Amino acid sequence: MDRAEAFIFDQIPLVQRTMIPATLKTAYAAAAAHIADTPMLNVPSVQPGRIVQWAVDFGFAKLLESGQWSANHRWSYFEQPTGRYLEIIFPYSVLTISQVSDPKKQPRDVVFRENKRLDNSGWLFHEMRDTDTAGVPHILLVHGHQTLNFAHLGIPNPDHAKGYIWRSPNLMLMPHEVTAPEPPPEDTDIEAVMTLKEEIDKWRRDNGPR
Repeated sequence: MDRAEAFIFDQIPLVQRTMIPATLKTAYAAAAAHIADTPMLNVPSVQPGRIVQWAVDFGFAKLLESGQWSANHRWSYFEQPTGRYLEIIFPYSVLTISQVSDPKKQPRDVVFRENKRLDNSGWLFHEMRDTDTAGVPHILLVHGHQTLNFAHLGIPNPDHAKGYIWRSPNLMLMPHEVTAPEPPPEDTDIEAVMTLKEEIDKWRRDNGPR
């Protein structure tokens, strides 16, 4: 388990990860039912992906508001004022959600994603430790475009073309219930994550909460 993998598992425990497949399935089903029941949406110009994304955002917002996911959230504006997107705020990271057609590739390269991706440089690449950062590490939850055949948690590489620093196995294939405690990470992984958290705490003291 490398540093990025251990960090994701620390921020999003197993119990919370097991809720991801069911939440996505419910959202996709709700979007499909809404489209089928709304004549205005049954025209070739409709983009079902947008409705799916709204349903996914709604599903995760409800997880957070109900307390099933232990985290805060906010609705942030895109760099261009064309709308808002959901940010899930964990103690030492921020997560956003995107549809992608290729699970190995990052979502479309737009300004707000570029900024968040670059935030990972100083935290997770030792050779880029002097890189300025404007925020905490960024985690992506990506899921299948139109067809829900995959979902992954990953930390995007600062170089968009290189995909991810680390990306989870397909979450749609994991058990949806926890039957045993999550095995503890190795001591070296715990030490690496604790060191990273201490670095983030120091950065927050120097720069204010982000």
